[in-house]
Amino acid sequence: MENRVKTILKVNSSGQRESSVSRQLVAKVADKLLRENPGAGLVERDVSEGLPPVNEAWIGANFTPRDQRSDEQKAVLGTSDSLVEELRAADVIVVGLPIYNFGIPASLKLWVDQVVRAGETFSYDEAGPVGLLEGKRAIVTVASGGVETGSPVDFASTYMKQVLGFIGITDITVVSANGLAMDADTAIATAHQAIDELQPVAA
Repeated sequence: MENRVKTILKVNSSGQRESSVSRQLVAKVADKLLRENPGAGLVERDVSEGLPPVNEAWIGANFTPRDQRSDEQKAVLGTSDSLVEELRAADVIVVGLPIYNFGIPASLKLWVDQVVRAGETFSYDEAGPVGLLEGKRAIVTVASGGVETGSPVDFASTYMKQVLGFIGITDITVVSANGLAMDADTAIATAHQAIDELQPVAA
């Protein structure tokens, strides 16, 4: 049977490297997906060093019809176009999400701002917004020192679910390592078990 998963997009955002729990969890999820889907490709995107912010030039270029954009406007949107294409080509998106001060890292917010684009990843009809990236699966791996995933003060995983759903990705699984500041071993073991128990992407 032909694999449904052809391309996996792995997005890391932690400012840490070897000691990052979210990076460890992302790697474990990606490895599991690759084992379950022989021949699938892996695209790695590390946003931790930052991306260009959305500014007036970016907004003006984005809302200029594609066939009317100047070379300068095309250059302004170059990074965004590449990031959007990565998302569009992926069957599964794995996002590493460390919780910083109750929310997502600034670097990941820059990625969100570059890929949530009217006319590219969502549009509007008479009923409201419509996500354009349907049929994909997202797995978000959360690493949190003290914020419980899904609690009233979790503005990170809830935000990512809203953003992904807005662009049409509604099949979302959140894997959490909660309480790292209190009992890291238990938090990590719980997350690893949850990853082991993830169901394969349906054929």
